[in-house]
Amino acid sequence: MAPAKVQPRVPRGMRDILPEQMIKRQYVMDLMRQVFESFGFEPLQTPVLELKETLMGKYGPEAEKLIYYAQHVQGSEELAMRYDLSVPLSRVSAMYRDLPKPFKRYQMAPVWRAERPQKGRYREFYQCDVDIVGSDSMLADAEIMSVIYEVLNRLGFRQFRILLNNRKILTGLGSYVGVPDEQLGGLYRAIDKLDKIGAEGVKEELLSNGLSHEAIARLMALLTARGSNRELLAELRARLQDYPRALAGVAELEEIVEALGALGVPESAYQVTFSMVRGLDYYTGPIYETVVDEPKIGSITGGGRYDELIGLFTNQGLPATGTSLGIERIIDVMDELGMFPPQIGRTVVQVLVTRFDVASLPASLQVATELRRAGISTELYMEDDALGKQIRYAVRKGVPYLVILGPDEAANDQVTLRHLARGEQETVARAELVSKLRQWASAGQTGELL
Repeated sequence: MAPAKVQPRVPRGMRDILPEQMIKRQYVMDLMRQVFESFGFEPLQTPVLELKETLMGKYGPEAEKLIYYAQHVQGSEELAMRYDLSVPLSRVSAMYRDLPKPFKRYQMAPVWRAERPQKGRYREFYQCDVDIVGSDSMLADAEIMSVIYEVLNRLGFRQFRILLNNRKILTGLGSYVGVPDEQLGGLYRAIDKLDKIGAEGVKEELLSNGLSHEAIARLMALLTARGSNRELLAELRARLQDYPRALAGVAELEEIVEALGALGVPESAYQVTFSMVRGLDYYTGPIYETVVDEPKIGSITGGGRYDELIGLFTNQGLPATGTSLGIERIIDVMDELGMFPPQIGRTVVQVLVTRFDVASLPASLQVATELRRAGISTELYMEDDALGKQIRYAVRKGVPYLVILGPDEAANDQVTLRHLARGEQETVARAELVSKLRQWASAGQTGELL
């Protein structure tokens, strides 16, 4: 009996990424890689599966409900699929203590979370992380923010803001308004909604959590304060002068703001925002995330300092800071706003060499090889089809150039070059094909060939 047919589908929140989308993904990741390495960050790879004990107790109870567990009946180890790239980095840093410090690494790899799928949010998605381990200097945090700015600026983003806050300030705000430590979670959840529900909505939620009108008024005066980054930090320093932990957070942000100026990050690109709360429990100092004005898709980067996380794996802790760039959301925004450059097309193929007949096939094979060795992505049409069908295939794929090599061209050591979009066609000497292709591409300023 033949096996039953299986309906082809993927699990909810996961997806196939077909070539046209993969080309865009590779463009974004290649640019990120170039920026990361220009700052001296080096690549790292870690396993898809970690020991369950490695992941548990690092993210907080709500986040850990989203971890996928892996079962293997023959093994005794309890395994889980990685939730992010920061905890695996912390394990690596604890295992390989002789790595030079500061250890500057980047990693681009998929992670898995059992979240409710929605626009820009998937259960399997790539993270592109960049971190510095082994430095407690605020220059490390400023450099991470500078990397974020450089990546987004080079991708063509203009309307974005890197929001900056500090966990120490958030803790100080709790003391400032008289919220005990065990109720800080509710306070954070309320103020984190300021952009979504407005000041009045936050006030109502704080009232429902038991805060007095006087405490709420004091808090809202800080959360809704306006001014430059330096002015906001000066006001916070004045109001929280009796709270040493909060003042330590203010001092750290002041250092970061000064360094960002020297690093060439314009003040318009970042904003001190006391209502911004990162969700993971392991952050200990500066935190930052990036939002775009349009479309409304949530944060596209997020990170911060996590000085205590590595200490969970070893007796000797290490300071660390870093960020994750959400490539899925970044690509979604770039798609929606038409931000990809013209050369990032529907295919990597730059030239299709057609097949005319048996006699001219060896010449077609040779031309395809010559183009490839010249660094031009070239596809040879495989089937013995009419020229019209080959042309339609190239048009459907979005291949910009066609090379036709029939008996007449082969006899004269020539080829016919056609630009499909512009409708231009010219017969040239085979030895001049590469230079003619590059001349056409340059004249058209479309960037099909490099």
